[in-house]
Amino acid sequence: MQECTVITPLGFARIAGNETGIAEISVLDKGKVSEKVPKVLQRAVKQLDDYFQGKRTSFDFKINPKGTEFQKKVWRELCAIPFGKTMSYLELSKKLGDVKAIRAVASANAKNPIWIVVPCHRVIGSDGSLVGYAGGLYRKKWLLEHENTHKQQTLF
Repeated sequence: MQECTVITPLGFARIAGNETGIAEISVLDKGKVSEKVPKVLQRAVKQLDDYFQGKRTSFDFKINPKGTEFQKKVWRELCAIPFGKTMSYLELSKKLGDVKAIRAVASANAKNPIWIVVPCHRVIGSDGSLVGYAGGLYRKKWLLEHENTHKQQTLF
């Protein structure tokens, strides 16, 4: 497993993976930017940078997150949430076929190892509130505002 750390508008991002795909992208409050990015991670680094610059709305590099089959099923469904859209935990549970699995879905969402690319930040409370984000609610709010294609103008 190779890794590197890059700076983003939301902190340091640690990216780890190998030829089988990216296994982890995590956000850190502190870190040291890597002097060299391993070749196997360069595509992910470039696409993440493009995302933050507003030049990318999806990712096409290979991912290989570690998790249970249920977690992977939830993460695949997260990847189906379109850029700029949100879904509640209840809606996500329904899409997965079991409304009673809402807690298990929320737990799998919280264990998502691939920040932004598997967009767990797009899952919100049924009442529209920002809930449950391992990277901190201020990051979730920033990401959702970044992805909002209908920017509201300020009045003052």
